[in-house]
Amino acid sequence: MRRTNVLIIGSGIAALQLAKRLRRDMNVIILTKSKVKHGNSYMAQGGVAAAMSSSDDPYKHFLDTLEAGRYHNNREIVLKMTEEAPALIRELFDEGCRFDTDDKGKLLLGMEGAHSEKRIVHGGGDATGQRMMNFLIDTVSHVQIIEDITVYELITKNNLCVGVKGKYNDGTREQIYADHIVLATGGLGQIYSFTSNAETVTGDGIALAYRVGAEIADMEFIQFHPTLLNINGQGKGLVSEAVRGEGAKLVTEDGTEIMNGVHPFKDLAPRHVVSQTIYDYVKKGKTVYLDISSIEKFESKFPTITALCHENDIDLNKGKIPVIPGCHFLMGGVKTDLYGRTNIDRLYAIGEVACTGIHGANRLASNSLLEGLFFGKNLAQYLNLKFDHSSTSDMYRSDIFMCEKNALHLPEVATIKDKMMSNAGIVRSKEGLMNQIEWLAGFDIHNLVEMDLDHLSSEDITKVFMLITSWLVTDSALKRTESRGGHFRADFPQENDDRWKQNQIIQKRLAVKGDRDEQIKAAVAT
Repeated sequence: MRRTNVLIIGSGIAALQLAKRLRRDMNVIILTKSKVKHGNSYMAQGGVAAAMSSSDDPYKHFLDTLEAGRYHNNREIVLKMTEEAPALIRELFDEGCRFDTDDKGKLLLGMEGAHSEKRIVHGGGDATGQRMMNFLIDTVSHVQIIEDITVYELITKNNLCVGVKGKYNDGTREQIYADHIVLATGGLGQIYSFTSNAETVTGDGIALAYRVGAEIADMEFIQFHPTLLNINGQGKGLVSEAVRGEGAKLVTEDGTEIMNGVHPFKDLAPRHVVSQTIYDYVKKGKTVYLDISSIEKFESKFPTITALCHENDIDLNKGKIPVIPGCHFLMGGVKTDLYGRTNIDRLYAIGEVACTGIHGANRLASNSLLEGLFFGKNLAQYLNLKFDHSSTSDMYRSDIFMCEKNALHLPEVATIKDKMMSNAGIVRSKEGLMNQIEWLAGFDIHNLVEMDLDHLSSEDITKVFMLITSWLVTDSALKRTESRGGHFRADFPQENDDRWKQNQIIQKRLAVKGDRDEQIKAAVAT
């Protein structure tokens, strides 16, 4: 039998911060779909935002977060996070996390888009996520980490989450039970053809939660990073916003600076503005570049990006890096409170999988690693107080067995990604979103939400999760008839304050049964 006190699904910054801060007398297991070092957190090139300088203040950080989020944020929670940010950074730094410093040992602070002050803490230049992850991995050596397991079902009884079902790479399945179950699975980037996200980030946690009745909110708000490396029209990795923070300009082949006159911050405008501007040029058949010629010692400042460019035969001596926008970050997700609690008892969500109210309609640069630290700490404090040594392990039985494949009509992964990019990507319209809803309805989303996944292969489970998550994004994007933050509607290009003042678009488990037309009617109903 396998059971534990706290079961964490996912292994990024939020998951490891939680594990690090939990009481040592707790039994904690981390499950990860691939390897601990293969996720978005480890790949993160940007830094961590915190008001650390004498000229800065947490309230300025708060205001910048609201501005980027187009005031759709939960203001109380944002302020709590920005006020705690300096202490979270100092604690890691004092414990030995290797952030970048000057020759006097003082933290170096960088500038990124939509920030009013230099407040970005980096590690290894553009390897901040790697530095933080390596440090946190060393601090959780007492925690059992199980790699290469896909969690495909949450086990619930009477609105109480009691365990999970998982599948290993060899097809073996296992049920694991826990007193508290935490989703820390990341976002959904891989449902799009252009993305900066790791290959495993396919919306699993959102689909898992939705299937058991957890509330899902704000799925229309997706941040498309302006600058993925563009190789023949394909995104081949992230080119950090810090490059523009160091002075790089977005230009066309003839050197025209495309952000002039678009936004007062020009190349450091909020990401949705920059992404949409680049997208407009790409749609016209033009290639957009980052002009890095003004940045001294580029290769030493950005070793990760340098290696990425070399791998793809980009000659940095020419001073230009071709870029294209792609899916980067989800602001919505599983709806939670300050402690990561969902509407399902003993089911929690932290990190990008959660809709916490921090990011609003668009995430401020370098607030994601900070969010993981903040909510990992909050949930740990909550669970430490809740911990009870009495065990419920005798209530459940754990079985390990081999699965059998089950025939199911599902599209190819590449088709899902291409359809989402075309119909529900950077620029949206009712026509495109309706086309996407109709296409998704052809796979009977209600059946995918209700069906038993035990006998599906890992590949087909991933497709099911991608389709469910794609439905949630498209449905939510269709219902928000305004443009705000990461959600841009070509047919409703302006922000609508009356529309904004309405509550979040919260999606609950599909209640509709029947044919494709019934599902389409349910999607367009407001």
